[in-house]
Amino acid sequence: MAKKRRRKKRQNTSLLSVAIAAAAIIWGVYTKGGQGNLISSSSNTSTSSSAVSSAQTAKTVYGGLAKSDYQKLAQETFKSGGKGWRYVNNNHSTLVKSAWKVNRVIYSNLDSQNRTSSSNTAFLEKRNVANDSLRVRQYVQPTGWHSNRQNGTQIYNRGHLIAYSVSAGIDQDGNYNPKNQSGDQNNPKNLFTQSAFSNQKIQTIFESKVRSALRSGKKVIYQATPIFRGRELMARGINLQAVSTDGSLDFNVYIYNVQPGYQFDYETGRAKIDRGMQVSE
Repeated sequence: MAKKRRRKKRQNTSLLSVAIAAAAIIWGVYTKGGQGNLISSSSNTSTSSSAVSSAQTAKTVYGGLAKSDYQKLAQETFKSGGKGWRYVNNNHSTLVKSAWKVNRVIYSNLDSQNRTSSSNTAFLEKRNVANDSLRVRQYVQPTGWHSNRQNGTQIYNRGHLIAYSVSAGIDQDGNYNPKNQSGDQNNPKNLFTQSAFSNQKIQTIFESKVRSALRSGKKVIYQATPIFRGRELMARGINLQAVSTDGSLDFNVYIYNVQPGYQFDYETGRAKIDRGMQVSE
């Protein structure tokens, strides 16, 4: 009887060992796969964590600046006599070139104060270069908007995040529609109160770079992010960056929202004359 009990005990032990081994193999395969996914996920996250847009829909998909970088830009105060713009990230875009899949624009929703305080990102191609003759009158009043002229001087513009000149065929949902050749002009999600100088003298320089790339057949990712400080109604500036899928176009700049001869109260957007305020291009 003792021998039979010992054999039975050895058999039970062997079966238990096999079961444990099998469980270990299954667990190892599962966790390896799981860890693989986590590594891939965390790898993607770490790769893009320094290039994450503040836009809710952007996050790790197509890049942008880190939230902390936007906050740092918001704390910058322009000093009279300085240049109206500067490079960001050594003038290199943080956008992901491989993210270009479909011709569209991703518009971020307005925030709780109705501000365009997050990134709009456009995936553009040649057919998006707009015909300037199709412009219509603008009527949207973004936060911080006031009388467009003071003493005969234009100081306010309705600044487009994604320029009208590269929005042909884009509807207000951001989709391409060949019937919509007038482009996106009165979309509240794409407008902010911008100084005439910032818009007409500086931002157009970089928008022209995008247009040139598109006209030459390049596919371009273009992102614009107005930078607000706290709960102010007028943006302190705008971050523009673009990259073509072949890398030939690549820039990343911050444009101060300032006007020569005027000082803005960014909390309200109101301006007052300041002859000492000088801005260079």
